[in-house]
Amino acid sequence: MAGILDDVKRQVAIANRILSAMGLATGHRLSLGHASMRVPGQPNQFVVKGRGYKLDALPAMLPENMILCDTDGNMLDGPPGSTQCFEVKIHSCIFKTRPEVNAVVHVHPTFVVLMSVLGRNIRPMAQEGIHLVAKPLPVYPHTRTVQSDEEGMDHAKYLGKHKAVLLQGHGATTTGADLEEAVMNMLHLEEQAKMNYYAMTAMGPDHPCIPDALIDEMSNRTPLAELPHFREPIERAKGPPRVGGVWQYYTRQVSQDM
Repeated sequence: MAGILDDVKRQVAIANRILSAMGLATGHRLSLGHASMRVPGQPNQFVVKGRGYKLDALPAMLPENMILCDTDGNMLDGPPGSTQCFEVKIHSCIFKTRPEVNAVVHVHPTFVVLMSVLGRNIRPMAQEGIHLVAKPLPVYPHTRTVQSDEEGMDHAKYLGKHKAVLLQGHGATTTGADLEEAVMNMLHLEEQAKMNYYAMTAMGPDHPCIPDALIDEMSNRTPLAELPHFREPIERAKGPPRVGGVWQYYTRQVSQDM
């Protein structure tokens, strides 16, 4: 168990650093935000960034800074002087109500915040992350921090089965089967929000977006291994090519001192 928990703490520390390296928690928001991961084999426990550190900034997080919590939001273990993140109920209530979710991210990206306050849906403007915003995302209609169990469960209710929920003037929360998916969902969400904002300033609120028909074209594609020009190289490689270079690159960049 100790080895598994140590690995989870390292992964969560790296994810928090990546959120800053990707520009999702920088400047005056350098300490605002938190990523978490469910502990494998312990579905009622998760590891999350906390508060109370001498240097409380996402790019400075270390594995030993991470906090172990249960799905009621109680702190089970952590360094002296630290506490759970103030919005631990965002994480605990999602883990409690969504057993398929293994990672949660909450940050305050600029364009996501803008779009939530302007009351505009984030519409599909680019291929990357298109299915995340193909349908209107729910908006939790509060700016306050999510601190109580009632607020946490209300936030989880707005999230529903979606992979993301916006908080009005307060960023967004994304989920994933793992930390890579949860973090990349947040990155794609912010990029889609940015393009929406640019399009709105250029052409007004009725600016074009990618239509449903073109989004549908991206589903049920022929697997690469079944295309004649890919069949031989994929057979030689004993499987399809690995993707996810963005996550791998940032992981290497931010973890050099760990």
